[in-house]
Amino acid sequence: MALEDKTLTCRECGQEFVFTAGEQEFYLSRNLMNEPGRCPECRAARRRERNSGYGGSRLSYPAICASCGVETTVPFEPREGRPVYCRECYTKMRQSGDVGRPAL
Repeated sequence: MALEDKTLTCRECGQEFVFTAGEQEFYLSRNLMNEPGRCPECRAARRRERNSGYGGSRLSYPAICASCGVETTVPFEPREGRPVYCRECYTKMRQSGDVGRPAL
């Protein structure tokens, strides 16, 4: 069965858009059963909104790395008695399997 282009209506902006045969093949190859409900522009806007965090700005908190002592920022509020690591030290610890183990 050959796929044909379909004209759909965006549920976000109400504009019509074409769901091409190529896009339909892509959806089928990924086992996606539902047709897109938003036009490409609204999908892109939604993706940008989702990827930008809350209102476009992420909260960050200053901290001192417990391993190397460098000043850094983290996306959570550090708690007293809990070590905080800079990106480099955290990556090294994660690769060595030491993340989550209590410090001695």
